Amino acid sequence: MDRKIIIGSRGSDLALWQANFVLRKIQKLGLTAEIKIITTQGDAVQDLSFDKLEGKGFFTKEIEEALLKKEIDLAVHSHKDLPTTSPEGLKIAAVSEREDAAELVIVRKECVDNGQKFAFKLNAIVGTSSARRKSQLLAFRKDITIEDLRGNVPTRIQKLRDKKYDAIMLAAAGVERLRIDLSEFKVVRLDPKEFIPAPAQGVLALQIREDDHELFEYINRLNSEKVEDIIGIERKVLNLFDGGCHLPLGVYCIKEENKFKVWTSKSDAWDTMPKRLYFESFTDEGFPEKIVNGLNTIKPTSVLITRDLKGNSFFKNVLEGNGYTVQGISFIETKTVAISDLPHTGWVFFASSNAVEHFFSQNPELKPKTKFGVIGKSTEQELKKYDRNAAFVGSIADTKVVGKKFAKAVGEETVLFPQAKGGLRTIQQQFADSTKLFDLVVYETVKKENATMPEVEIVVFTSPSNVESYFEKGKITANQKVIAIGKSTEKKLLEKGIEKCVLPVSFDEVGLAEAVFSCSR
Repeated sequence: MDRKIIIGSRGSDLALWQANFVLRKIQKLGLTAEIKIITTQGDAVQDLSFDKLEGKGFFTKEIEEALLKKEIDLAVHSHKDLPTTSPEGLKIAAVSEREDAAELVIVRKECVDNGQKFAFKLNAIVGTSSARRKSQLLAFRKDITIEDLRGNVPTRIQKLRDKKYDAIMLAAAGVERLRIDLSEFKVVRLDPKEFIPAPAQGVLALQIREDDHELFEYINRLNSEKVEDIIGIERKVLNLFDGGCHLPLGVYCIKEENKFKVWTSKSDAWDTMPKRLYFESFTDEGFPEKIVNGLNTIKPTSVLITRDLKGNSFFKNVLEGNGYTVQGISFIETKTVAISDLPHTGWVFFASSNAVEHFFSQNPELKPKTKFGVIGKSTEQELKKYDRNAAFVGSIADTKVVGKKFAKAVGEETVLFPQAKGGLRTIQQQFADSTKLFDLVVYETVKKENATMPEVEIVVFTSPSNVESYFEKGKITANQKVIAIGKSTEKKLLEKGIEKCVLPVSFDEVGLAEAVFSCSR
């Protein structure tokens, strides 16, 4: 191709990084190119949050107009900023590989509280202008105040440095692309399966004119078909909701073993609680429509969960915020068992939050380099209350799978298992060599004599011992739906004659809430 390719880009540091990244790619294809900076509505208007800006495409419209007028030949966009329908005469010629799709919470160190979710202090002021981020943040932390945060990535970080906020949220992709030094702050990466990113977050879109067939032959060589498939599902969901990047919608898709797995979060507005659903499919045909229908057909009902719900309970917040009646009643209580002999091991593994609490309440003396493993995110959060970080976190509801992954992570090192008296040893049973494993009873469970038995539509069982105690007081009726937090609890329910129950994707309150929403469609 003889002509020089003009690349259109916004003028921010991140947009220019992205444009230069593509420039180098197309130069390797043998093309000559240069970058032209174009100012968009989103760049010009800095005093309004995204949800107050008119229409869609406020970071892309002017660039697309320049493309149609042939003032540029190629537009480079953050794909999440693009409306889901291209203007007539334009098309996406390629999408990039996906950078980390996760969000980052960046906290001023004097505002850190590791015992709180996301590691910022109670009643913190958190900066973000994204309706999606606001809604999900409030679902986890109702105590915080959210204030709008605009500007490019370095500007936002400087506002945090200037103490205008206690913490801010940014996309991990932007920070990583710019290689910004954040060592002066506490940085927490949020699991995109827990805090759902925007559709196509972390992906670049390369847009050209439909009739520029010669350029398409070159640019399409840069296309990632794998990424195109998964973000196609994400953006189709956004399209079906007729939403832009101001919509409080998170959709995150991965493909494992030829199966699409999708996590979703959808709110009516930034200050309302999101609905959460998880979906799987072997085909993308009709899959986005199924997801949208699922989110649209949720009907609130009554729920009992067999644990006492505390202040900032995601489970309670999102369900009650969507009209559910939620009761948290534990049918057991725990009592500390004194530690008499503490083996010193390379690892300590906790299979429950109770184990963490009863272990550390006794001020055990541990080696400085002791590593910790936990069954899931709720247990990880409990561990952080004692200023300890988990080197291993289980992520799915099958305890055997978690055990096998943990055994692989441990290798030849020794492991201590603080646990309940008579507790199941499912994790330990996944180790080939049991001589390096040490069980330590730190608490016992006893049945509550005065626990009430409310009439509800959905019962969520959070442990085998709660199943045992519940069935001593009552039974499950034919009309009730049952959720089991994991395989061990499911097995105990089967012993009680409950052959059909729902398992969450993860052990934490997010997974349990997703399961409740799924049961009430």
